[in-house]
Amino acid sequence: MLNKVPQVTLLFWIIKVMSTTVGETGADYLAVHIGLGIAITNGVMVVLLLAALLLQLRIRRYVPWRYWVTVVLVSVVGTQITDFLSDKLEISLYFSTTVFTVILASIFAIWYGVERTLSIHTIVTTRRELFYWAAILFTFALGTAAGDLATEALMMGFNLGVLAFGALIALIAIAYYLGAHAVLTFWVAYILTRPLGASLGDLLSQSRPNGGLGLGTINTSAAFLVVIATLVTILSIGLKTEAKAIEEA
Repeated sequence: MLNKVPQVTLLFWIIKVMSTTVGETGADYLAVHIGLGIAITNGVMVVLLLAALLLQLRIRRYVPWRYWVTVVLVSVVGTQITDFLSDKLEISLYFSTTVFTVILASIFAIWYGVERTLSIHTIVTTRRELFYWAAILFTFALGTAAGDLATEALMMGFNLGVLAFGALIALIAIAYYLGAHAVLTFWVAYILTRPLGASLGDLLSQSRPNGGLGLGTINTSAAFLVVIATLVTILSIGLKTEAKAIEEA
């Protein structure tokens, strides 16, 4: 089948960061403001994610809407995993960050051992795609834990968190353009976009006394979902136009 992952462009990273923000604010909105509670919210999101993954796995090529809906749902579930461990089970963020790091490293090790590549440009079999989505899930869980550890346990705060993680991603981008390993820099940047998106989401949604801008979770989630939908629509139109041009040629 054709590669199931989009090209890594500026739009890719913008949508990725916004999807992580939606994961942070959306999970909080469903669990707290609607009143579903953590358990029901977790159950609903896991079911939706499984349904989206099944639809994603059934197709033989990259379809923007299916792919990015799955990413948003993975973002929510990854956030919920970390929040459940830290809020309900009261597991230390230091411990959960370490555990998620080990799990993600193990996924990458097994993936490379079986496929001899971690490149997202070669997701052309179902097995590789399963490795890919497993890695994506735990990048969100790890990013959430690391982001919470930095902004809460280490008292970094939302504003500094956005600046710090944004600066780290900028350094990764510079390293890539200077010739650093493409696969390594991609995955490091992918992990870092999670705490960046979480810090951004908290900065926008949290009340002013708590250090945020007071936009609220529903306004922040709705605004970012609109932007994501618009960008994915642009990608879909571009993909169809490109396919039509290839057919005519």
